[in-house]
Amino acid sequence: MDTFTEPYTRAGDDISLDAVRDQVRALEQAHKSHGVQLSGRIIHVCHYLPVLPTLISHTSPAAAGVLSPPPSPPNTPGDVPSSPTDESLDAGQQQSSAPSKRWNLAPRYGHAAMISGIRSLSATHEQLIVGWTGDIFSIPSEGAASAEEDGTGEQLVPSHLVSQPDREALDAELVGYEEEGQGQAIEGIKGKIEYVPVWLEDKVGHGHYDGYCKTTLWPLFHYLLWQDVATEYASADAHWVHYEQANQAFAERIASVLKPGDLVWVHDYHLLLVPKLLRSAVGEKGTDVIIGLFVHTPFPSSEVFRCLPRRKEILEGMLGANLVCFQTYSYTRHFTSTCVRVCGYETTSRIDVQGHIVAVSHCPVGIDAERVARDTLRPGIQPKLEALRALYADKKIIVGRDKLDVVKGVLHKLRAFEKLLQDYPEWQGHVVLIQVTSPALSDSPKLERQVSELVAHINGEYGSLDFIPVHHYHQTLKKDEFYALLSVADLGVITPLRDGMNTTSMEFVIAQERTNRSPLVLSEFMGISQHMGDALQVNPWDLGDVAAAMNTGLLMSSESKAARHAALHKVVTTHTSHTWAAVLVKMLLSQINGQTNARGTPYLPRDSLKEKYEKAGKRLFLFDYDGTLTPIVRTPAMAVPSLDALNALTKLTSDPKNIVYIVSGRDQEFLEIHLGHIKHLGMSAEHGGFIRDPNGGDAEQEEWMNFTAKLDMEWMEEVAEIFRYYTERTTGSHIEIKKSAITWHYRASDPEWGLFQCRQCQDLLENNVAHKRPIEVLVGKKNLEVRPLAVNKGEIVKRILYMNPDSEFIFCAGDDKVNTTADTESHHVTNRPDEDMFRALRLFPPTPSSLSITPDAVFTTSVGHSSKRTLASWHVTTPEEVVDHMLYLVGETSRGSVLRAMEGEEPKSYL
Repeated sequence: MDTFTEPYTRAGDDISLDAVRDQVRALEQAHKSHGVQLSGRIIHVCHYLPVLPTLISHTSPAAAGVLSPPPSPPNTPGDVPSSPTDESLDAGQQQSSAPSKRWNLAPRYGHAAMISGIRSLSATHEQLIVGWTGDIFSIPSEGAASAEEDGTGEQLVPSHLVSQPDREALDAELVGYEEEGQGQAIEGIKGKIEYVPVWLEDKVGHGHYDGYCKTTLWPLFHYLLWQDVATEYASADAHWVHYEQANQAFAERIASVLKPGDLVWVHDYHLLLVPKLLRSAVGEKGTDVIIGLFVHTPFPSSEVFRCLPRRKEILEGMLGANLVCFQTYSYTRHFTSTCVRVCGYETTSRIDVQGHIVAVSHCPVGIDAERVARDTLRPGIQPKLEALRALYADKKIIVGRDKLDVVKGVLHKLRAFEKLLQDYPEWQGHVVLIQVTSPALSDSPKLERQVSELVAHINGEYGSLDFIPVHHYHQTLKKDEFYALLSVADLGVITPLRDGMNTTSMEFVIAQERTNRSPLVLSEFMGISQHMGDALQVNPWDLGDVAAAMNTGLLMSSESKAARHAALHKVVTTHTSHTWAAVLVKMLLSQINGQTNARGTPYLPRDSLKEKYEKAGKRLFLFDYDGTLTPIVRTPAMAVPSLDALNALTKLTSDPKNIVYIVSGRDQEFLEIHLGHIKHLGMSAEHGGFIRDPNGGDAEQEEWMNFTAKLDMEWMEEVAEIFRYYTERTTGSHIEIKKSAITWHYRASDPEWGLFQCRQCQDLLENNVAHKRPIEVLVGKKNLEVRPLAVNKGEIVKRILYMNPDSEFIFCAGDDKVNTTADTESHHVTNRPDEDMFRALRLFPPTPSSLSITPDAVFTTSVGHSSKRTLASWHVTTPEEVVDHMLYLVGETSRGSVLRAMEGEEPKSYL
């Protein structure tokens, strides 16, 4: 963790909840005044529904001869269980009074902070919560056949045995559940909450959660590799197919309820593929969907994440969102760096995904401070608190509560406590550690044994007949016991090895408000640590440091305790789960601008394209090469045209009505090697510095015309010297010297260092060379090029157009973009040669009488995302689609299209 000095929150996030809601309303009104459609609904996508449905069944699954799989994950806990309650058991067993109902609905406990924040948005918006039902249990009626039960009077029902009428009944009974079932209406409620269940096959649901999420992603995000936690095998790909299938099922379910103008928030690491899959599921309207992704866990550094075999698929799924949000600034840095290093995307404060701009930010999660404060006043707490004080009347009490999970650092905490007794022997017999470990989602007998052995060792070494230094309770506490323990503590110690959100630390602060106002020792490797700057922050691996912090906290003066507590209390009560949710909505609304809904470049229409093509007596085709006819590759020399691309060019040039040009930044030699054999193909090299006309038919006999022959080219040696300087200092970079330009490539370099060196070099060229010479500096894809001012693709397109004034159809394709916010924020001007072509064709016709073409027969086409800022009128997504369209014009089908059609013959369903 290397960014502790960075702000945990931004200026403006610490204002009141009402002020944030006012800002949200102002943003919505501004967007609506500009014609942006907003529905007033927010769709929250969570792994689990916050409702626990139990089927009231008159048929026993065992009677049907079906063996039920083991119930995993458990019904009640989530990934980060909330404070347990006295009422949880009773609530889970409540039954609907209406005999006609098929389902018993009860709250599902877990993720209390997230669910509290989501529900608070009902004060301003209508909401849908989409989530998995989890394992379905049934309550057999008195007359049902007996079956093997789970010990609670409930039977596990395999998902395929839940009938369609039962599923439809659940949909109906979930309507109005908030008021009828839970009875916890939000104060000032305006909107309603609807619950949308996602049904998964048992194999998919458990392979997704117990498999890929818990054995691969959870360890990885907490800086553990899967082989460190695997018990039977160490394959990171064993459950990938289930993860993919579950995410696809979620995406399809969301698409079925999505309305124009909805905001979509996807929560946590279980559903990282959903943003991209949802856009695909929606189809052509997918680019209009506003999607946010909030990752509640830590996000590891790129060096850790890149170990994941499916790293690129995960990142591309996440980058389908408009906004990716994390707990802390450091996690955003890790994510951005990973996208640069793994995917090679351009980034500054945002990430450019082929023209789709993704914002990356952070927003801390809080707790429902008002609810916790009310809970600390429960009448059952005070007697338990007094009993604890009486039991340890002459002792200082250190309290810890953690899940029994390897990343929670319980062993390290116990060793640090032992270190405290060793280094500060005056505390022996005067301080006790009460450590509560709640059961983890997956049992770890080895860890449980290690904890028990270490507790026994400490108690044996430093205890006596009348004194036990460590009291370890491996159980789930009731709410009164939990808050009594937090309230009585003289010191709280929460030191996980890695953690994102930790509610116990914030609950500790609120519980201490009415008692000791005791200090808190926190691990610096928690996402919340930057939020809690007045806690005693430690490195949990440094046992001496933790022991010293414990000693400091126990000896702290009342004045210092009060001052630290006041600062922490203000943070916890200001940055609550309610303000977190409202700030998320504000941030997502802020992403709606010109690059989203206001102007999405429409997809190239095949039918209209072919209609104009067939009607035209003469047609003009202008193609960029890299990124348009061939994909961008790491090694430029490997960018060779596919068989489909060669076939399309050959078919187009064989028609005498067609004039076809390749307008590329490549040099003449490269174009001649790969495309020179195609007859009647015109080529322009080095961004318009050279041209070879297609007339004559014998491609090899055509001569190149040099437009730079009479230009002053003495500047090339001066630029080459600068490029050599940076090449020596940038491993993997190289210089390409052309006849009319010189290019410095850094695609094979370290991406972040290469980009930094590129910007340094650009500054040097623009400030010391460009203003004295007739040249311009172009920033390309992982390269920096210097060329004469008089040479560009726009000028060559104008020349070609006026050499063919009788053209009645023009198709021009390129993959560059105009300057975006991401470009301009760094104060660098980025020239995009392909946009020069589009600009030249947009200026048409300056002299209408000299051209035969009409505007609707000009198809300027950008390759990339529809939200990419471009002067083109149309877009396609990939170079393969450019080739597909060209083959379609000549009546052929690409090999890729044939393969995709074959794959589509057997659609798979995961619902």
